Amino acid sequence: MFCYQCEQTFRSEACTVRGVCGKEDDVAALQDALVYSLKGLALVADKAAREGLVPEDTYPFIAEGLFVTLTNVNFDPDAISGWVRSAVKRRDNLLATLKAKKPGTAFSEGPVGFIPAETTAELAEQGREHGINAEASTDANVRSLQHTILYGLKGVAAYAFHASELGYRDDFVDNYFVEALVDLSHHDQGDLSTWIGKALRTGEANYRTMELLDTANTETFGTPAPTEVPLGVKAGKAILVSGHDLRDLESLLKQTEDKGITVYTHGEMLPAHAYPRLKAYPHLYGNWGTAWQNQRKEFPEFPGAILMTTNCLQRPEGSYFENIFTTAAVGWPGVPHVENRDFTPVIERALALPGFAADVAARSVHVGFMRNAILDHAEKIIELVKAGKISHFFLVGGCDGAKPGRNYYTEFVEQAPADTVILTLACGKYRFYDKDLGSIDGIPRLLDVGQCNDAYSAIQIALALSEAFGVGVNDLPLTLILSWYEQKAAAILLTLLYLGLKDMRLGPTLPAFLSPDVAKYIVDNFNLQLINTPEEDLAAVLA
Repeated sequence: MFCYQCEQTFRSEACTVRGVCGKEDDVAALQDALVYSLKGLALVADKAAREGLVPEDTYPFIAEGLFVTLTNVNFDPDAISGWVRSAVKRRDNLLATLKAKKPGTAFSEGPVGFIPAETTAELAEQGREHGINAEASTDANVRSLQHTILYGLKGVAAYAFHASELGYRDDFVDNYFVEALVDLSHHDQGDLSTWIGKALRTGEANYRTMELLDTANTETFGTPAPTEVPLGVKAGKAILVSGHDLRDLESLLKQTEDKGITVYTHGEMLPAHAYPRLKAYPHLYGNWGTAWQNQRKEFPEFPGAILMTTNCLQRPEGSYFENIFTTAAVGWPGVPHVENRDFTPVIERALALPGFAADVAARSVHVGFMRNAILDHAEKIIELVKAGKISHFFLVGGCDGAKPGRNYYTEFVEQAPADTVILTLACGKYRFYDKDLGSIDGIPRLLDVGQCNDAYSAIQIALALSEAFGVGVNDLPLTLILSWYEQKAAAILLTLLYLGLKDMRLGPTLPAFLSPDVAKYIVDNFNLQLINTPEEDLAAVLA
């Protein structure tokens, strides 16, 4: 086993025996086999596309297959084995179609000839033979960039999957999955400069994908608006929905109408309350619990059924093992998996469990400050900046995690001067999302921009302010203070670099897959800095 795709990797180097996330060695190997088989499908699709032969569902299949290998998504060896076999079957069917039209078509690349072993154990052994180091350059810096692209690609795949579930696709994004996997299959080609360009292209693809998902979400569920979300509970039966997939949430809300069940959001589902079509359901009540890494402490206390819609799954504990369900790409051995959004098993379990005994009042938080909500007040914000009432904006956002050092983000927000505004997004906000920071002439100092994919909204806010002030984005009184955990964060970082944003601060550690020379390149060209202490960073930024 060799895996270093997330921030919590062992000793900030690599997991080589068992994943800190709970991923067993066999599962890691099967995920490597899945990536290898998707490369084979992409190599054939690349040539078949020139003949117009690629079935349309090939592209979302590739995206979902990559999503399966993202951190904290799927831990089920049988499910991953099934994905490998499906990828190879698709590859072979497409290859046969291509050869029928163009006899003599041949491939020299190994992934096209890959034949999965009969058993899951044997397939895992094949995955070890085609692990990420075996399928990458022998040059440490080029290999670092290739791994960065692969991990960024997984993040892009997650966003593309959510968009495609809502019926939204983009030819550029679809074709990029094939392009990137073909590039990674040819890992012995290209120099350092070539691969730097390819890494930034991943950032471009992610930007397009976040834009696509933004369109899909807003056209499907309405434009998010500032919304107050209670953190208390209502007496009665309950279902907790975690993850990111808004279509899953809507399907569950439809299926639970008039059943006496209250639906609560968890983790990255919190921003769902801002969408008009979703908050129209009266039994979508509030948010319960905090960030993903606390679920093994919090989920045993939830007296209802729990649905995991995307990544962020941890090993389910015995006390709630029978109450948790997975759907779509998510999986854990022995945990019931919901197919085709038929949430009947989840509903039946919720009705069988006691639910909450009584109403419990609690504070509330506000969400829904995506770009439209903020830019509607752009004129006032600009006036406040020019009047010296707002001195600086901080985007403090990204993934949360369990490793020490993340209290930095809480302390940073707490210590930020009263004339600064904090934008936040993704689950990192749970470090401080319920703090009352007050307001500046009616503008709240803490603005929740949404899920991690709503980095697109944050970028659009920055671009609009840049235009309004007549300066470049890097000249705005805006600093990005980022936390990262998994591959969607890697994709977003590549997007920010692609857009040329500079002077960002990243933590708690730099990604282990960045070689010293690659890290130095990013520092030298974009002034990306590792976080220090809140006091030091605030002093440096506001000097």
